This record gives sequence, C-alpha cells and structure tokens, in this order.
Amino acid sequence: MMEPYEIADTRFRDLILGNVALRKISSGHLWTEGPVWFPAHQCLLFSDIPNQKIYRWMCDGTVNVFRENSNFANGNTRDRNGRLITCQHGTRSVTRTEHNGDVTTLADRFDGKRLNAPNDVVVKSDGTVWFSDPTYGILSDYEGFKSPPEQAHRSVFFLNPDTGELTQVATDFTQPNGLAFSVDEKLLYVAESGASHDDTVPAVIRVYDVGGDNMLQNGRDFATVDQGLPDGFRVDRHGNVWTSAKDGVHCFDATGKLLGKILVPETVSNLTFGGARGNELLITATTSVYAIHVNSASAIG
Repeated sequence: MMEPYEIADTRFRDLILGNVALRKISSGHLWTEGPVWFPAHQCLLFSDIPNQKIYRWMCDGTVNVFRENSNFANGNTRDRNGRLITCQHGTRSVTRTEHNGDVTTLADRFDGKRLNAPNDVVVKSDGTVWFSDPTYGILSDYEGFKSPPEQAHRSVFFLNPDTGELTQVATDFTQPNGLAFSVDEKLLYVAESGASHDDTVPAVIRVYDVGGDNMLQNGRDFATVDQGLPDGFRVDRHGNVWTSAKDGVHCFDATGKLLGKILVPETVSNLTFGGARGNELLITATTSVYAIHVNSASAIG
C-alpha cells in the first residue's frame, strides 16, 4: 500500500500521482453532497443537505455560502449553458438557476404525482437532464420532509427542458442514486444504493445501453463496491469510473475491473473533477470536502 492509495492493478499507477497528498478543503458540515465544478468561475459548489446550504469553494481556499435555504439541495451539475441544475429534497424537484439568479422548476411531478426526492443529476450533450428519484429525502425530517411516496417506483428519468416532457427510463432499482454517461454517451451508469436500508441489496453500479431515442436497454451489473455502497461517481476521459465508497474513492476500468482506491478518512458520498487545470478530484465525504490531484480529468469539459 502506498498512502493514500491502495493499488489493485498496476494500471492505477498511471492515473495517480505518488507525490501528492489528500487535502481537506472544507469541514464542519453535517452531510456533504453534490459537488460541481464551474470552470468559468474557478469554483466548486457543493451541498450540505441537513444544513440546507450550498457552499462555494474557490481556488484560493475561500469557502462561503452560495445559497441559504437550499430546500435540502442534494445533487448538482451544470448544463451546457453553464447554469446550475439542482436536485432538491425539500421541494421534491429538479431546478435550474438562471444566469440572473432566478430559479426555474424543471420537474416536480410525473403522471400527476409528486416525485419522490430527486437525488443526483447529469446533463447529456443533447441538453436532456437525467436524474435519479429514490426516497431518501422523504424517509425522515433530517434531509427533507418525511412523507409517503406517491410514485410506484424509485426511478431514473430524463427531461427535455425545451418541451418539459419527463420520461421514465428505469424502474428496476431499490434506490437509484448516482449516475454518469460514458465518454461517447452510449452507456449510462447508475448506482444502486438500496443496501443503505436493506443488506440483501447488492452494492453495485449498473450500466445500460442508451438508444438513439434515449431509452435504456440491456441493464446489467457493471461493478461491485466492496466497502459500503456506491453513491455518486464520475467517468474520466479514459472511460474509467471513479466512485464513492465507505473507505474512499474506488476506480474501475471500462470493463468493471477494480484498478485501485484513494483512501479517505470519512465515508465518501460523491466526487467530481475540477481545479484550475481540471486534474483535481474533489470529494464530498460526510462532514468534509477533500481534494487530490490525479493524472486524469473529466470526460466532459
């Protein structure tokens, strides 16, 4: 073992930097989530769900509150126009923050019924907004408002933001969570995190073929996390999947083989690539946010 790394495959050595350290860049939170990097502003936004805040970390080390009263914001991403897209447990919705600061609700109902609690979100190159809808945000009053689910399934959806049409594309999950596209967008990876409340649910990332009509086909297990469960993850420019886990960040190659781990002292919830040159892994982990330089970068700009 080479701290803070655990090498499972020698190829992992080409993706990490042996002379860098894991840095804690923010702390004192309750449960950090939803990291998203904004290169135009050289800043990271991330959520503290129970505290109902979205924070902003700048490259100079400054941390401040970007949004008070965030409606229990969880997952965040940016769209192709550089706008913030957010999953909000409190309103059980997906929202978009416009460039002038206005907040637009993109989706909060399906088939006339309230969504469960949108959790994680990504935007495809065609502009469609994809999100998972488990029930975590309505299970208690800690990360939202305790409520009975109105949806029959814990699903994955995509939204056409031009028409407002919401399409359900996967219902075969106990609790769908993080999601990300492959580099060519022909595959969608989705985390199954149902083991959080049911030990019989496998801690796996599933993968689907994405059809020309954006419908998902041929769902199958991609990789199993051997410590805790998968939550959020990202795909790098080489097609590797970097995922959260109980003991840190696990990196799998495009076939689902474990390459190695970055060990983190707190349970990891999510991660993203960012930093001044795009080669920092920015990691939300329980009460803190960590950063470490790697020899890779995001699959998208």
